[in-house]
Amino acid sequence: MGILEVKGVNKRFGGLQALGDVNLSVQENTCHAIIGPNGAGKSTLLNVLVGKLIPDSGSVLFDGQSVLGRKPHEINQMGISRVFQTPEIFGDLTVMENVMIPCLAKRDGAFRLHALESVDHEQDILAQAEEILADVNMLDKRNQHAAAMSRGDKRRLEMAMCLVQQPRLLLLDEPTAGMARADTENTIALLKEIRVKRGLTMAIIEHDMNVVFSLADRITVLAQGTPLVEDVPEKIKGHPKVREAYLGEAQV
Repeated sequence: MGILEVKGVNKRFGGLQALGDVNLSVQENTCHAIIGPNGAGKSTLLNVLVGKLIPDSGSVLFDGQSVLGRKPHEINQMGISRVFQTPEIFGDLTVMENVMIPCLAKRDGAFRLHALESVDHEQDILAQAEEILADVNMLDKRNQHAAAMSRGDKRRLEMAMCLVQQPRLLLLDEPTAGMARADTENTIALLKEIRVKRGLTMAIIEHDMNVVFSLADRITVLAQGTPLVEDVPEKIKGHPKVREAYLGEAQV
């Protein structure tokens, strides 16, 4: 049994079958990629995994507990963090302030930057933030305002904001979208490093096959909301069903 179990998930939007009987098992300490052509249902599935969408039927279990119907801060408290396709950061705050925000989250999900409980508490939070920024090679940029940074640095900052919550599962929605090749390669290297250092499990949606095959231990291919193939990367590359889904015609 995996740390994340998707069982018989179906989701319709009116007459459109977005997901059809999706079954997926993500094993702990692995990177599981979900790929497929445009309209395959990847984003819909990701939104189900984080509780944003409720499926018409089926279940999603994280470490044996259902994620369905939970609020975002409850999902975070379970040990799941999400990296969005467009980095979600606070542009008017500094890098350090952005990373401190998750540390200062109350149990009800509200954020506060002031009124710390004690000096010791403040120092502990600063130490956590500095450790994470060092992990993503951004400690030297701690006082920069986030809005002025490159897309690659914004992505690193968003990852730091996720990591400071100490997740067990990191969900990544096209983490290299819109990046230059150098930033893409740096992001791949960073994900490999933090996965090993922090013992993270990852599930990734990505169009860049270089990213997928560089990171994934296992790949699920979706087409029209239904899983076509699930296998190790070496067997996915030339699979006829995968080529048919992407190219639109059977390959022999």
